[in-house]
Amino acid sequence: MSLPTQQKALLVPLKGKFYLGSSNVNQPGPGEVLVRIEATALNPVDWKIPEAGYFVTEWPAILGTDSAGVVVAVGEGVSKFTAGDKIFHQGYFTNRLATFQEYTIIRAEIAAKIPSNLTFDQAASIPLGFTTAAVGLYAPSWAQGGFNLTPPWKPEGKNKYAGQPIVIFGGSSSVGTYAIQLAKLSGFSPIITTVSPHNSEFVKSLGATHTIDRSLSPSEIAAEAIKITSAPLKIVYDAISLGPTQQAAFEVLAPGGSLLLVLPSQIPKEKVTGDTKVITTFGSVHAPDNASFGVDLYNHITELFASGEIKPNVVEVLPGGLAGIPEGLERMKKDLVSGKKLVAHPTETA
Repeated sequence: MSLPTQQKALLVPLKGKFYLGSSNVNQPGPGEVLVRIEATALNPVDWKIPEAGYFVTEWPAILGTDSAGVVVAVGEGVSKFTAGDKIFHQGYFTNRLATFQEYTIIRAEIAAKIPSNLTFDQAASIPLGFTTAAVGLYAPSWAQGGFNLTPPWKPEGKNKYAGQPIVIFGGSSSVGTYAIQLAKLSGFSPIITTVSPHNSEFVKSLGATHTIDRSLSPSEIAAEAIKITSAPLKIVYDAISLGPTQQAAFEVLAPGGSLLLVLPSQIPKEKVTGDTKVITTFGSVHAPDNASFGVDLYNHITELFASGEIKPNVVEVLPGGLAGIPEGLERMKKDLVSGKKLVAHPTETA
């Protein structure tokens, strides 16, 4: 099958508006595969990048970091996949590796086959959210790493932390839902999370044992969390990491504990005393310091979802292919999306 040389893509200039255009279809290099994207998911970073300009160095930029699709070509030395395989993977912040387009490139070692029990849409909800949750919990404690816990896909990791409490802020977010499920596999109990009341039963179905109304003040959230268990709360994961959640999360944290953030810390450095840690994770398997962790993760990720031990996000498919993405990002920016992942089909772009 001959491949096109041009493709439809969603582009955005720095501090500008998204527009439909075209880009080159790249060829895979050694160790890489070319993927026809059947579904790509939206993430908060996709509306923040054009406003702030971080991560991206080429403009106009093609964004998108979640992909599920079909391998259409393989590079030299690739034996893990062949043309026709259905895979999912995490994209990155370059036009060649981004996912708001019809085709993209990925290193084969950090991609995985889609299990037969998942659709393309469900698989597209996994990469960034699940990777951020997994890196935060289990990656080594480098500057943008994680808690360095033993992951549950290791024989010695399943239920290793039985009886230890964990607090997860933003339990119904994509990262939060995956963090809850991983915490359950690791044996944490109680698993305390903040959510809107209408999402309480949803997060409990994933493994949360206690929920706290996210609309409470930071001090009220901290007080409620501390009431739930007499054990010190030494593992706190803030999957939202805006100012109020960071404040509440730090109030919850016991002395000598570790707080994991997904955005830069707003906690005054003078407050982080003794052996207390505040870590801002970088939830990407493309980061050099996450490289070996990412390869290991993607060697086990298919199995985790095939077994049903981890469930994908609930998805909502946007109409219009790539053209539907800007409106979806605007909804996310206005906090109008809750408990679901927005997904687009690049091949349906008019």
